[in-house]
Amino acid sequence: MKLLLDTHALIWWLAGDEALSRRARDAISDLANSVAVSAASAMEVATKFRIGKLPGAVLLAQNFEAIVADQGFSELPISVRHARLAGEMNIAHKDPFDRLLIAQVQAEGMVLVSNEALFDSFAAQRLW
Repeated sequence: MKLLLDTHALIWWLAGDEALSRRARDAISDLANSVAVSAASAMEVATKFRIGKLPGAVLLAQNFEAIVADQGFSELPISVRHARLAGEMNIAHKDPFDRLLIAQVQAEGMVLVSNEALFDSFAAQRLW
């Protein structure tokens, strides 16, 4: 299974936070699955750290690429196709980070690891 971590799932995974569901933890740690982290999450972490919404994420904000690599996760760049699909979405959800994640899982045939049930209504396969 090809997994894409939502930003909160990545943060909870790294912190060993019990907020991450057992099913999500099992899927992420299963070596048969490939796990990716979107460039959108890097931007979200850096932005939210800069504006004070993620004050505890200093190490992740400053060393995002190395931390993702150390976990054995792959980076998923934002392609022109991803951006176009996200921009074309005729949905009320305005969060640009979430729009990009939805577009990426749709375009790449991935499963989004997220606790946000809102994604279910956007034809995004979700695991939680």
